[in-house]
Formats: sequence, C-alpha cells, structure tokens
Amino acid sequence: MSGEAWISEAAPYLAPREPGQADAWTDEAGRRGRRGGQSVFEAGEVAAPEAVRAALDLEQGQRVVVRARLILLDERPVEIARSYYPLGVAQGTRLADPRKIPGGAVTLLRELGYTADTITEDVSAGLADPEECGRLELPPGSAVLRLLRTSGTADGFPFEASLMTMPTDRHLTYRLGK
Repeated sequence: MSGEAWISEAAPYLAPREPGQADAWTDEAGRRGRRGGQSVFEAGEVAAPEAVRAALDLEQGQRVVVRARLILLDERPVEIARSYYPLGVAQGTRLADPRKIPGGAVTLLRELGYTADTITEDVSAGLADPEECGRLELPPGSAVLRLLRTSGTADGFPFEASLMTMPTDRHLTYRLGK
C-alpha cells in the first residue's frame, strides 16, 4: 500500500458472504483494480495470548483456536491477521483447519450461530518482533500498527478476537454504518 490512502469500510469484513462471493479482502482489492489474497500459516489450538485472554474473558491458562493468515496485496504482504476463538466456538470446526473457508470465517461463524452484534477495536503501535518483520518483509526495528478487534453476540458473549498487524506506512480509515 506504500502510504497510499486506503479508506476501508469495516462492515463488509463483519458481514457473512453469500454463496459464491469472494472474501471481503479479495473483493475490496479487486474493486480498486488490485489483487487481494491471503495464505493461512497457522490453524489449531494454542495458549491464549494475554490480550486475547482478556478480550475473550477467559481464565488464565485457557486454550483457544487460532487461525493466522498473511494478507497479500498484489502478492506482497501487507498484514498479519490472527483470529482467536474460544474452544467451545471453534474446536472441531473448519476454523481450526488450515484450508480456505468458503465465504470466510465470518460466514462459517454465522452458520455456527455467532453473529457480530458488538464490536470493540483497540489500536496501538509498537516495534515489530522478528517474526512480524520476516512475514511483512520489514527491516529489524520497524514500527507496526496493531488492531485488536473483539466481536461479540448481542448478549455480550465474545466469540472472536482478531489481532491485525500491519506496517505503519499504511493509512486506514474505518467507517461503520451504511
């Protein structure tokens, strides 16, 4: 993205897709004449990182299902996206499988009975760790933006915490609503 203004609507990323529709990122990039893609590099049970444990209201030591993807624009990495789910939501589902999910995770979550009625986003900045530098092709000591999005049901049950890490040369504006 290299500093270009990229105004993104959050709503398509939170809405289930219709059968045969591309995922929201592929669709958004395509509308801009670009090629969006992603590659799953991790899926399965892990110990919940502290921020995720707090976001999902889990007890210390509880495990979660993670689905980690490298988000690509024109085949270049622009974001690391890790989505975490309580075991009761994702264990034994396609969320724990490294293969692509038709319509994306949000579509599968709807099929499982989970719709994002409440969203909380927390944005921070910091230095990229060695793994982030490698995946995002950044030099050591680079700064990154981190967005932690927590999705919950209407009754307040947090069922997904997504941590998105991206280079700071990316300019994002999120608009919610119609």
